[in-house]
Amino acid sequence: MAFYRERKLWNESIEAMPRDELRRLQLNRLRKQVFYNYQSSSYYRQKLDEVGARPEDIKTFDDFARIPVMTKDEHRKAQEESIERYGNPYALLACAPREKIVRINSTSGTTGTPTLYTLTQHDVDVVNEMHARKYWRAGVRPGDVMLQALSLSMFTGGLPLSQGIIYMGACVVPVGIEGGTRRVLDFVRLTSPSAIIATPSFGQHLIEKCPELIGKTAKDLGFEWFFCAGEPGGGNPEVRKMLASGFGAKVFDHTGGGHAFHGISCDEPPDQFSGMHFVSEDHCLLELVDPSTKQTIELTDGAVGEMVFTFLDWEGGPFMRYALGDMLKVYTTPCPCGMPGIRFKIIGRADDMLIVKGVNIYPEAIHSALLKFVPQVTGIFRILLDTPGPLVKPPLRIKLEFGQDVGEEDLPALGKKILAHFKEHVRVAPRFEWVPHGTIPREMKKTKFIEVAS
Repeated sequence: MAFYRERKLWNESIEAMPRDELRRLQLNRLRKQVFYNYQSSSYYRQKLDEVGARPEDIKTFDDFARIPVMTKDEHRKAQEESIERYGNPYALLACAPREKIVRINSTSGTTGTPTLYTLTQHDVDVVNEMHARKYWRAGVRPGDVMLQALSLSMFTGGLPLSQGIIYMGACVVPVGIEGGTRRVLDFVRLTSPSAIIATPSFGQHLIEKCPELIGKTAKDLGFEWFFCAGEPGGGNPEVRKMLASGFGAKVFDHTGGGHAFHGISCDEPPDQFSGMHFVSEDHCLLELVDPSTKQTIELTDGAVGEMVFTFLDWEGGPFMRYALGDMLKVYTTPCPCGMPGIRFKIIGRADDMLIVKGVNIYPEAIHSALLKFVPQVTGIFRILLDTPGPLVKPPLRIKLEFGQDVGEEDLPALGKKILAHFKEHVRVAPRFEWVPHGTIPREMKKTKFIEVAS
């Protein structure tokens, strides 16, 4: 039993597999997957036919890269066409027969119509395995209680996450956030969880609201782990320090819901972030492409590009060369933590990138810069645009809350300090539009940092 608890990896035979052996496994599964997709889906058959390829032509990863990238817009169009023609949203994309589909998950739909994931029991088992790999690396073991404070309504971080926690033998409290902050705190009191899974912005909200709602600090809640999910921030050292200090907990960033792309960060100090270890390479092929041209970018140490993934050994809706719009930086050198596998950082979304005087900026870079001035500012902000990006006519306008103990007479000097920091580190000179503490709504779900005038 002691060995069971001390074992560092959930599935050592796969997670510690030598790189060349893993790549052979990926290629073998990829070739089988392409054949399966071609035979089972009219959509994927058309994808290959458009470039004059047959499944037997896919002998290498380079051969596979000839297949056009699939975007979320294409996915949604296929869903709509499927509804119109067949009366359900997955007939064109699902490869398994309808009687084998046991679960349909969706994205949160924050950037448009939700996209659906269809899973067989085999696929559900794969997802459960990936969640177990992540939480086991973080130190969670059977007997630990994990409170799930993400949206539970169809979101891929809802039921799939709960099932994965149960699969590894830990106890899940799927309270969700639909019932509000007080309900989350009620269930913390009732169940004494050692871990919470939430968005970083909800974590900050809890730190602010605990004294008011329960007369205690967030540190008094007793969390040992804070798992960030659902939005950027868990890889931002300033956010990590804020959460670690506020909760007295270890902070982990992680990704992956009811699909095959899963990663989790290292057990490291909050002021550091070495990226997330990619734990699902045996079931997910990762590629990087140029966000504009969709041309492949080689996966070398430090490479940056738009993430494209392909599900391997998947039955239900096996996405193939699918681009979610996330921009990744990849690391292939060994991690200082000693854990195996390549790592990645999500640096932003391709559709959130702004260009100000030729400088590419993501909201997370602005967030990181502002958090260095907490508590003089709250760190809560919005980017104000007159027209949709990416091009922004200078100056970049940022609505920003000043702290509770800051007076309006202090704002000119504070603004100069923050502006100097932005010029040096972000390479833009924004115009700050100050508002008092508590003015900007706190989001419990994914935070939208950009507001476009209607």
